[in-house]
Amino acid sequence: MNIVVCIKQVPDTKGGVKFNPDGTLDRASMLAIMNPDDKAGLEAALRLKDETGAKVTVVTMGLPKADDMLREALAMGADEAVLITDRRLGGADTWATSSTIAAGLKKLDYDLIITGRQAIDGDTAQVGPQIAEHLELPVISYAEGIKVEGDSVIVKRQYEDRYHEIKAKMPCLITALAELNEPRYMTPGGIFDAFDKEVTVWGRDDLTDLDDANIGLAGSPTKIAKASDKVRKGAGEKVALDPKESVDYIVGKLKEKHVI
Repeated sequence: MNIVVCIKQVPDTKGGVKFNPDGTLDRASMLAIMNPDDKAGLEAALRLKDETGAKVTVVTMGLPKADDMLREALAMGADEAVLITDRRLGGADTWATSSTIAAGLKKLDYDLIITGRQAIDGDTAQVGPQIAEHLELPVISYAEGIKVEGDSVIVKRQYEDRYHEIKAKMPCLITALAELNEPRYMTPGGIFDAFDKEVTVWGRDDLTDLDDANIGLAGSPTKIAKASDKVRKGAGEKVALDPKESVDYIVGKLKEKHVI
């Protein structure tokens, strides 16, 4: 069985967020980590590898520095890694991203594709389902449990206060929740092996089944009107009153703001 896991390098927001003049994230200047939902998807694939002997390939689209994240995935146990990188692909929204990644996946053999539910830098939850649409595959989202049975996959899907159990024949695509599992750590041996492996790098010209109208910033129908850092709130109004006066004061403010 061949499992492809789509992972993304996202900004570590603890180190601050920076923007380019066009409103897109200045990814090159920020610290980066593997997206948590994607990491859970990778762990799910590695557990299936442990159980069935599946081959696990990780794929990402991003800057050249995403090589570090791919080698982290190799050190965790992935077999192969593919980096899709090209200046012409920069500034892509979910549509352009999914179009590009889908074109890359068409060059690979897969029975199962796993992506994260969403990335912490965009929170759209669109790329995984869009990839499935481009590839004409069934998709099961919000996975909190995955198991393989013959040529089918059975997914425990999160749904409000309960869950669905869904069975689909492979090939199909699953989007994973961070709560799906606890990802494993890299091993010292895995780290050494990861840096001995070659990461496959594809540019725009390697993706033949891709229309230039659907790539990069120019091919992104989503346009950013404005972007800014988080605005700090002021200290607010401070008053010193006894308990009864405090109640009257708060109620008065709530009435003034038409809350009550």
